[in-house]
Amino acid sequence: MKPEQKGVMRIVRATFNSLRGFKLGWQSEAAVRQDVLLCVILAVVAVVTPVSTVERILMFGSLLLLLIVEFLNTSVEAAIDRIGPERHELSGKAKDTASTAVFFALANIAVTYTLILFA
Repeated sequence: MKPEQKGVMRIVRATFNSLRGFKLGWQSEAAVRQDVLLCVILAVVAVVTPVSTVERILMFGSLLLLLIVEFLNTSVEAAIDRIGPERHELSGKAKDTASTAVFFALANIAVTYTLILFA
């Protein structure tokens, strides 16, 4: 059992763990790279578009939600793949429902940006 870290050191270690997770996701998953690229492009749109502060927050929030869901999807896939390569109904269900969450996060971006930019 590893010793429990407290205070600032716990936060520092958690930050490094998160950065390592980002790097691993970036290196291993094309979907992560695609979503990050999409978020960079749309973040620029959010910055240069003359919208209210609330609208800009909604635009950035929808992008962050996509990244959150994509990394959770990646973690589900990794955990299922660790169990074994054979096909199993429950493994497929876990992967497909996690993928559906990514789909809805993308749909949220589409709706948010469409309503703010074109409504």
